[in-house]
Amino acid sequence: MNKILTNYKGILKQIDVCKNKYQHDYKPPQLIAVSKKFPKEKIQTLLDAGHNVFGENKVQEAESKWINIRKENPNKSIELHLIGPLQSNKVFKALDVFDVIQTLDREKIATKIKKYFEENPFKKNKKFFVQVNIGEELQKSGIELNLANQFVRWCSYDLQLNIIGLMCIPPIDKPPDSFFKKIRCLCDELKLDHASMGMTSDYISAIQHGSTFIRVGTGIFGERD
Repeated sequence: MNKILTNYKGILKQIDVCKNKYQHDYKPPQLIAVSKKFPKEKIQTLLDAGHNVFGENKVQEAESKWINIRKENPNKSIELHLIGPLQSNKVFKALDVFDVIQTLDREKIATKIKKYFEENPFKKNKKFFVQVNIGEELQKSGIELNLANQFVRWCSYDLQLNIIGLMCIPPIDKPPDSFFKKIRCLCDELKLDHASMGMTSDYISAIQHGSTFIRVGTGIFGERD
């Protein structure tokens, strides 16, 4: 477990260095510890160190782990982000488990979220990112870049969803800088504070281009089984 803390502190130090070097106009980048497929013992190590922002890819896994983790840590203000694709039949369950949904990308999901809030008006404090398929890759989720502006405005103004930013996963086989730059520019155009960009391999570049949330899993917890 000491290795996890060493990795975690190293990432925080790098974030601080990058923040001071690159960012002037945006909110400071926050670290999302991506805990998918990692057991709650490893997660507890970070909770005990004071970290409280985590990301999971699957609704079912998150539900099975985090209900108990929250019960066992009642005094910690945990913020849980869904960073994996969201199926329409899992929308209600996801909103019961997660505080932030980063993968809103189509009308069917957005209208189901609206319906959830109509039935659960006391839970309207949820936050959302729109995921953009920035590399136009067939195998990846996300709305097309040229449709993102209209979709964000529709979600925000017509459905009254609390859209706070954009999220992307650049192509793995290309330098990420141009993709990060496009997302940050669109965030600025839409007056969105947050860009969720950057993972273990490219978070330094993401911070350079204005990321305010980076998603790091293996860089903290090590390789998954």
